[in-house]
Amino acid sequence: MNDGANVIVVGWTPDEFGEVALHRGVEEARLRAGRVVVVNATRGDALVDDRFADDEQLGRLTAELAASGIEVDVRRSMGADVGDQVLAVAQDVSADLVVIGLRRRSPVGKLLMGSVAQRILLGADCAVLAVKPAG
Repeated sequence: MNDGANVIVVGWTPDEFGEVALHRGVEEARLRAGRVVVVNATRGDALVDDRFADDEQLGRLTAELAASGIEVDVRRSMGADVGDQVLAVAQDVSADLVVIGLRRRSPVGKLLMGSVAQRILLGADCAVLAVKPAG
């Protein structure tokens, strides 16, 4: 539930795309005097999902966020669609902004954009900021 403070939801993965989204989300929270809700989700249909953080990665994330001075809530979830999981959290906390990292795509991949990013961009009830790593 939104208590009046700006709420920034960040779709986070333990890679360069998640990091750029996280840093921008923290920056937006500072600019808006808000808080950050980090979502790390998986469909759980593979034995190893390198986008779903392990305990060590979550520990580093938590330490980094504690040093930021921003109020942060980290949520992990498993469900049929990662985009829907991010959207559900955004709705649950009455998000003002969702921040996601975008991957570069091949010509064929550009036609599909990426199902998670597309789902979030088209399904969010609030603004969505899509960022890419430099380079």
